[in-house]
Amino acid sequence: MEVPKDLRYTIEHEWIRINGNKGVIGITQFAQDQLGDVVFVELPKPDSQVSKESTFGVVESVKTVSDLYAPVSGKVTAANPDLESQPELVNSDSYGKGWMIEIELSDPKEIDSLLSPEQYIEQCEKEQ
Repeated sequence: MEVPKDLRYTIEHEWIRINGNKGVIGITQFAQDQLGDVVFVELPKPDSQVSKESTFGVVESVKTVSDLYAPVSGKVTAANPDLESQPELVNSDSYGKGWMIEIELSDPKEIDSLLSPEQYIEQCEKEQ
C-alpha cells in the first residue's frame, strides 16, 4: 500500500498535500482499493466553501457510493476537470492525476489535527 510521506491524512481516507496556503485533496490508495472501480465523482464548484470534516462531494464505484470529507476548511480554488470524463484516474493514480480539489486554507492550524503517514498506516492496519 502506497502512503506518501509528504501528505497528511484523515481517518476517512482523504489525503492533503500542502503547498503554501493551499492544499490539494484526494482519496488514498487504500480507499480506492476498498471502493473498487470508480465510475463517477461529484465535486464542488470553484469559489465554494468547504468546512473541516464536512462532506464536499461524492465518489461512486461499482460497489458503493461514498461521501468525501474535507480534511481542512477553506475556499475551493479548483476542481479536477479530468475526473468528469475519466473518473478511473482515482483508481490508476490516486495521489497524482486522480486529485479532486484544491483549496485555499482558511485555518492552517487545522493541518496539525490530521494523521501523519505513520498514524495513517496504523489506522489502515486496524481496518484490514
